[in-house]
Amino acid sequence: MKKLTEYYNGVYALMLTPYKEDLSVDYDVYEQYCDYQAASGVEHLFCVCGTSEMAKLTLEERIKLAELTAKHKNDLTIVATANLEPSWFAQVEEVKRMSQTGVDGLVFTTKGFGDDPERMVAYVGELKQYTDLPVFLYEFPGLQPHKISGECYGRLVRECGVYGIKDTTCTLEGIGAKIAEKGDTCVIQANMPYLFEAFKMGARGIMSTPTACGASFFARFYDAFVAGDMALAERRYWDIMRLDDAIADGFNVSAKYLVNLQGVPMKAINRDNRTLAPQRLQALGAFHDWAKSEGLMD
Repeated sequence: MKKLTEYYNGVYALMLTPYKEDLSVDYDVYEQYCDYQAASGVEHLFCVCGTSEMAKLTLEERIKLAELTAKHKNDLTIVATANLEPSWFAQVEEVKRMSQTGVDGLVFTTKGFGDDPERMVAYVGELKQYTDLPVFLYEFPGLQPHKISGECYGRLVRECGVYGIKDTTCTLEGIGAKIAEKGDTCVIQANMPYLFEAFKMGARGIMSTPTACGASFFARFYDAFVAGDMALAERRYWDIMRLDDAIADGFNVSAKYLVNLQGVPMKAINRDNRTLAPQRLQALGAFHDWAKSEGLMD
């Protein structure tokens, strides 16, 4: 396992939520999945996230998933989203409860305040008073308008003391604007087409959907990049793009199927009751065979 990185840089592997046939959470499989993710070579885990279907989970389910992730974290850092409840008072209690689960940091969504910087700064500053843990931001598309400007991010860094942000602008302009204001914080990437370019611009974190089933791809890329081997980093970025393309159709069920092929008995279903057609399963199986032959997956 790796030591924690300075300023919370590095790869944050996103966590899937496994379900039983009745769509209740399969906590036994989740614990196996936690061990699988913790052994992938990354620095951090991000539980209770968009990939976890956090908007489809109850507060009690989210709290239990965070507790189980913390139980299996070994020497990794765990962060979890903590402001999904609808009312202010419920969010305060959510922050307090999530802070007691054993996670190392909290993630606040931008909560639909993306076009109102004054409200955004006041909101984060006030809610942050209810935890002693580091706070990160997430431009969560489920609560729009979710994207914030680089200027707003700079204020959140200076006035609220946030530690980083999961950027979902998916543009080099949006990423660059935050990097210009980041100070010692970590600008964390969700968009894969611009991953390599964003890292060359100064981004140093990754929170991306393919980490849910192929986190080791990203650990290899990150190691090569920080070692200064740009040619190797670029080749490993190409592998990431192959993985991203393989799971794009039918995510997050596609990621669950790839996890299953790697030995964690996770059913390829989600809370929208989505499944994959036989031809998609065949295609994912072929991708897994290739990745296994290249030493990229189990």
